[in-house]
Amino acid sequence: MSSSREREDSLTFPTNPSSSSSPITVSDHLDGYLQDPTSHIGSAAGSYSNEGLLAAETASPSNSDAEFGFSRPDFRQQSPISGTVQFYERHIFLCYKSPSVWPPRIEAAEFDRLPRLLSAAVLARKTDMIKETCLTICEGHDGTETSNGDVLIFPDMIRYRRLTHFDVDTFVEEVLVKNGEWLPGTPEKLQGSFVFVCSHGSRDRRCGVCGPPLVSRFKEEIVMHGLQGRVSVSPCSHIGGHKYAGNVIIFGSNINGEVTGHWYGYVTPDDVPTLLEWHIGKGEIIDALWRGQMGLSEEEQKKFQELRRLANGEITVEGSTKEAIQRQMDEMNTIACQSQDELVSCCQGNGIACCHDPQKLDIVDTDEGAVKLTPEKKKGGKKLISMINSGKRAGVRKVCAKPTWFESWEREDTYAALAVVCAAASIAVAYSCYKQPS
Repeated sequence: MSSSREREDSLTFPTNPSSSSSPITVSDHLDGYLQDPTSHIGSAAGSYSNEGLLAAETASPSNSDAEFGFSRPDFRQQSPISGTVQFYERHIFLCYKSPSVWPPRIEAAEFDRLPRLLSAAVLARKTDMIKETCLTICEGHDGTETSNGDVLIFPDMIRYRRLTHFDVDTFVEEVLVKNGEWLPGTPEKLQGSFVFVCSHGSRDRRCGVCGPPLVSRFKEEIVMHGLQGRVSVSPCSHIGGHKYAGNVIIFGSNINGEVTGHWYGYVTPDDVPTLLEWHIGKGEIIDALWRGQMGLSEEEQKKFQELRRLANGEITVEGSTKEAIQRQMDEMNTIACQSQDELVSCCQGNGIACCHDPQKLDIVDTDEGAVKLTPEKKKGGKKLISMINSGKRAGVRKVCAKPTWFESWEREDTYAALAVVCAAASIAVAYSCYKQPS
């Protein structure tokens, strides 16, 4: 688990002697795992026309645990599993029907018009988006908090209601490309933590067998501990990494108030109380199950986990100090947060305020060793600030270059200055004429 820093708004878990989840411990499966480690994707008539069509074709999880579930031969055979989440900066969830009717490729299904059109529009405008975006389908039921056609956006923590297939192009243009607001709708601010569990059984049997029990256990624990309204859970479509089923993504604010998205794999129902208490309640990462994080590259995810293990004393490196390790962890947190911002933005994080342009970065080495922060080209024509470590290194601090007064001088400022000068000259001439004898 990560360094022990409890969140100010921590969740409480009342003791319940009769509950099998109290006290909360890591599952027996996880104990053995630690001891012996061996895509992408409104409610108008026709948008939801195939309800129930594929229910009979969906793989049934019953009596399949030994082959596809938590007892399958390949379960927890890879360790560690960090660095298995591809880099991305924004996650879009389209609420649409139930996993029981999702076809294997719902983003390309003929009868599922809304997800098909939204996926096509996102793919077509991918290179025009400032942020690397991932699209996933989650469960939707009309008349509930997540109705069909609702769109959830992270890390923005906003919801748009009732998107239809008529609105797809406008929505993608205004919200995902221009990073503005979709005028027909009003963005609602989301509160609390959001848990998504891959339950796409028609895509992969392992997700179909492992997902539903995890969703059920989350819902039971949420009710048991009175967390309704503070934690919500929903099944979702394919997110990548079938072999790590059960796959879970948790979105919520960290200790600094920044919204993070953490991915977990090999999760069992017995691990659910641990995730609720430690990750959501205290902001601590369960490293044995951690796959990665939104906003970090695969290599940065591995580095981040290594730093946490160093901080916890699980591994040691000669010459490293706890303070130096903590500085590096803060730096990684800042990178993950800033990668989700605009390319040119003002930010405030970890006590360092800056207005930055990724093309202009100054580096301050806090210890011996060469460390660089460089702008690096990535897909979609964007710049990713990446950390390249060479030699022994304990900490690095990023200092943003501030523009000079001349660089920040705008054309409007020039016009304003000229107007002031002209006005002053006019007053001087008028006064001079007034003073002359008649």
